[in-house]
Amino acid sequence: MIQATFHIKRAYDPPDPADGVRVLVDRLWPRGLRKADSAIDLWLRDVAPTAALRRWFGHRPDRWAEFRKRYAAELAENPAVGTLRSLEAHDVTLLYAARDEVHNHARVLLEHLEAGG
Repeated sequence: MIQATFHIKRAYDPPDPADGVRVLVDRLWPRGLRKADSAIDLWLRDVAPTAALRRWFGHRPDRWAEFRKRYAAELAENPAVGTLRSLEAHDVTLLYAARDEVHNHARVLLEHLEAGG
């Protein structure tokens, strides 16, 4: 079986044909992004961190290590990860809205998928 290649990218960055299937992995639609201009193929809200975890993290880098652990635990039990796995024969770009390109949930999700989770 051909395995998907996953990438991450900010939802505000322009679409590129190399993106493959573009999947928004945020629970909330990105502020100021028009749906008509987004070229998003799938909005997978349920793969995002729970609202409680997202609020606790608050994009604070000092909470990053603990956030990664908590979100990885959520992903291990999350059936929405299977939806991403069902895109096996495609390149997939996981889109997120956070400004911080290092400390965001899409990076943790990418690591989880690459580890076979």
